[in-house]
Amino acid sequence: MKKSLIPLGLFLALSCTLALGLARPGSDEVPSPLVGKPVPAFQLSHLDNEKKVFTPADLKGKVWVLNVWASWCVSCRKEHPVFLELGQRKDLILVGFNYQDARDSGLQWLKKHGNPYRLTVFDEDGRAGMDLGIIGVPETFVIDRQGKVRHKFTGILTPELVQTRLLPLLKELQGA
Repeated sequence: MKKSLIPLGLFLALSCTLALGLARPGSDEVPSPLVGKPVPAFQLSHLDNEKKVFTPADLKGKVWVLNVWASWCVSCRKEHPVFLELGQRKDLILVGFNYQDARDSGLQWLKKHGNPYRLTVFDEDGRAGMDLGIIGVPETFVIDRQGKVRHKFTGILTPELVQTRLLPLLKELQGA
């Protein structure tokens, strides 16, 4: 009888460990091979105007934040108030990256929940996202003046992470 409880106990312990790891918001412990390297080149249309195109080179010389989101992403809705607040800052360039979505769905989502971004690019098929190493949404990248990825947040960006990690990094990169 006791021997049959051992596998059950191991299964429960492993399940709890996995559940705790997945439930932790703002986990940016997943290392990115892009940190310290140039942001991959991509050319995507603006979400609100398919004739306008954006490339990371457009922001060379500026510090900026790229937030990967989608209308179908439940976690993106949870973190969106954080970006609405960040979007009010005049000293921050916030770019949205609408990932594997329908253009109309993305536009309606921003209309309903508010648009914190200076611009939002549209990656319908996910090809540019694959170059960025996106493993899920939301993800947030900090890019320096030279166009290098300086940090990648994987998961929900919480107010605590903004205060303790994001804003100090941005201040350092902006030289203030």
